[in-house]
Amino acid sequence: MHRLNPLTKLTFAVTVTVSAFALTMTWWPLLLFCATVLPMVMISGTLRKFVPMLLALWVPVALTVYLIQGFFYPDTHRVVAEIGPLELKYEGLVFATQTALRLLALMGGFFLLLLTTQPGALMSAMTQRGMSPKTVYVVSAALQIAPALTTRAQGIMHAQQARGLPVTGLRGRVRALVPMAGPLILGALTEVGDRAVAMETRGFGTTRRPTYLTEVPDTAAQRGARTVMGLCALTAVVTNVLGVLR
Repeated sequence: MHRLNPLTKLTFAVTVTVSAFALTMTWWPLLLFCATVLPMVMISGTLRKFVPMLLALWVPVALTVYLIQGFFYPDTHRVVAEIGPLELKYEGLVFATQTALRLLALMGGFFLLLLTTQPGALMSAMTQRGMSPKTVYVVSAALQIAPALTTRAQGIMHAQQARGLPVTGLRGRVRALVPMAGPLILGALTEVGDRAVAMETRGFGTTRRPTYLTEVPDTAAQRGARTVMGLCALTAVVTNVLGVLR
């Protein structure tokens, strides 16, 4: 899994995402996640890192989706429970379940890509296929933003602990959020400026085709697999457009 061409793994993540969002059955994203993403994670040997990373990001997002859709979903007829002036609606819970499972499949596919791929290899593979440097940078930066912020937040938290700020337990972590937010945002903004200068010095805006120190390996089998995965995603979209499997 680690030795596959990054484009093959990126195509897999995109195909899983498109397929999860294209079909409307509530259980479909969960089946897709269990049948495709989880086996790949176990084969790659990244399960110990994959599960905490996925739960840390997916659980808060899923809870937020349930709260918003459960109480404020429009045009509903069945009320499950009443909490003060708020009504928990059945249709909202169904929609929230479908959305949360779709996000589970999306995050699972891209987390697998992150855990098994060096960012430099992904950028080189995309550039060698003739993609625009700006497109390559946007994709690479979007994939790295969550791990980069997590690493920076852990560094700030360790610094706060070294200065005597209690950050253990739920209450301590909540109290540490406010003093951590400022350095986290300012550090991210400073890093953007430094990265822009570094990219300019390395000829990011040049129109000449760059050369490479190392070629990212690719095979005919992987190119065929990417074609098949693309056809699967296209089939899912066409199925949705035609209204099949609803």
